[in-house]
Amino acid sequence: MRFVPSKTVAQQDIQSLHRIRSQLVARRTAQANQIRGLLMEYGIIIPKGISYVRKEIPGILKNAENELTVLFRALLKDLYDEMVHLDERVESLEDELKIACRNNTDCQRLLTIPGIGLLSATALIAAIGDIRVFKNGRELAAWLGLVPRQHSTGGKPTLLGISKRGDAYLRTLLIHGGRAIVRVADKYQDKRSEWIGELEQRRGHNITAVAIANKNARIAWALLTRQTNYQIA
Repeated sequence: MRFVPSKTVAQQDIQSLHRIRSQLVARRTAQANQIRGLLMEYGIIIPKGISYVRKEIPGILKNAENELTVLFRALLKDLYDEMVHLDERVESLEDELKIACRNNTDCQRLLTIPGIGLLSATALIAAIGDIRVFKNGRELAAWLGLVPRQHSTGGKPTLLGISKRGDAYLRTLLIHGGRAIVRVADKYQDKRSEWIGELEQRRGHNITAVAIANKNARIAWALLTRQTNYQIA
């Protein structure tokens, strides 16, 4: 049984920033989808993606030939202004995370790992608590749900998909970081990039991204335990 590790006040502050930001991002996505859905009823199609909503709405509001009523234009402007306000709040929270990360030595160490950025590093610092709770990197990766689920019997090991235990938000951030590394791995010639290229050819893009997230979790444990920075082989 693994108990919840106690956190410092600074770690609780970072965790609060992440939780509030996650809720705001979900509200912003819902707002963009509502805007797209309402415009679709009027025959105006905006492609999927919040960036398209940001780009298209000002032009739609200014276009006098799209036959939108005065009432709906006012409603649409209110929805768009609310989405812009959510953008500003998310940006403000990210600025606070940058300040917290800048003042945390362990967070700066995690940023040296390829595939771990501001959100992943600060979320790891907030979630882990005391790194000494984990005996090795494998335990940290298993705690995050980044290892295969076992269904072994009679001395015959059977490995299934990843267990998806633990913090889904943090696991998602690490896997997204793995996807970013997979996209640019072919531009480098170091051992890690060669391993990523071979694994992608053999197992595919998604499994490779999860494998990188697993490796990054183990590297994070090693850096936090030994108080060192990441060194490229």
